[in-house]
Amino acid sequence: MADTPRVTRAQALAWRMRRQLLDPVGAASAEEVVRRLTAVPAQSDVDLALRTRQQASRPDEVNEALADGRLLRTFAFRGAVHLMTPDIAGAYLALRAVGRQWELPSWQKHYGLAPDDWPDFRSAVREALADQPLTSEELGAALVARPRYAHLAPIFATDPWTLLKALAWQGDLTLGPTRDGKATFQLLSHNPRWAGPPDLASAGRQAIEAYVGAYGPTTPDHLQYWLGAGLSAGRRRIQGWLDDLGDRLVPVTVDEEPALVLAEHAAELLGTAPTSAVRLLPGYDQWMLGPGTADPGVVPAAHRALVSRGANVVLAGGDLVGTWVVRGDDLTLTLFPEVAQPAPDALDEGIARLAAILDRSLRTTVAAR
Repeated sequence: MADTPRVTRAQALAWRMRRQLLDPVGAASAEEVVRRLTAVPAQSDVDLALRTRQQASRPDEVNEALADGRLLRTFAFRGAVHLMTPDIAGAYLALRAVGRQWELPSWQKHYGLAPDDWPDFRSAVREALADQPLTSEELGAALVARPRYAHLAPIFATDPWTLLKALAWQGDLTLGPTRDGKATFQLLSHNPRWAGPPDLASAGRQAIEAYVGAYGPTTPDHLQYWLGAGLSAGRRRIQGWLDDLGDRLVPVTVDEEPALVLAEHAAELLGTAPTSAVRLLPGYDQWMLGPGTADPGVVPAAHRALVSRGANVVLAGGDLVGTWVVRGDDLTLTLFPEVAQPAPDALDEGIARLAAILDRSLRTTVAAR
């Protein structure tokens, strides 16, 4: 370990802010920001999460990217909906599908579908969606009209979401445009940029490299959290992919703690200086969700519950230092008393970025917690 490169936590956080296009703010398109983050949860304020990382942006940019297939929305980590680029979605869906949860005895009993039934069932779903996107009710009606799947009528009438997720994990469907306030589903194969999932080994290595590139310096435990707990990829598989990458990953120490970074990024990391930049991020931003809110180096333990419930956060130098809320033209910042307070000029710049994205002036109040 004596020869292992060493960086401080402040350096590591500053480099991660650079990698996540937060400081300096990137010149990337919406889909390029999503690709860098690898996935963006739909429960976040997606427009704000992306535009905070863009020097120039438009409010309708995400919808345009979804419409022409540069981005897609589908079920991924922990069954939640995420925005991804088609190439990275292919890797993640390959990992998500490897567990074949639809073959579990509990699934077979609940849905009345044996493993051998799935090829024909998937084909029926694709036929139903061949002409246009359908709501879950419309898709269910098309399927239960076939005597073979009539027994699924109660499922589609009550809670079809888990069944639909299994179809999404296998690459059959993805979320389409909302119609009259309802989600629709469309064939993933209709996306001209969808090339299908890569083979499992390639998918695993691609997923690891993408994660380390955005959330490094990181650890095998973080990868187990992201790909294992998030996608059920399997601990032994993940460790095997790490081993396969060999010298593509290099060790560093962050304040004496061992971590990993891509070899191509090591020199840049070592040369990164700490930053004082402030960014006002939406709740459920990937800055927190990528490493996980249980990581006290990302989310202070005393404030984990607040962040886990979706509080908007104030980020200073990579540290979470408070929360914020906007009501009308009033911005209220609540700074945590136990952490170093952001530099006033950096805080002003962060507020100005938020105001520019929201396209209105903000009256700011700093409240005590």
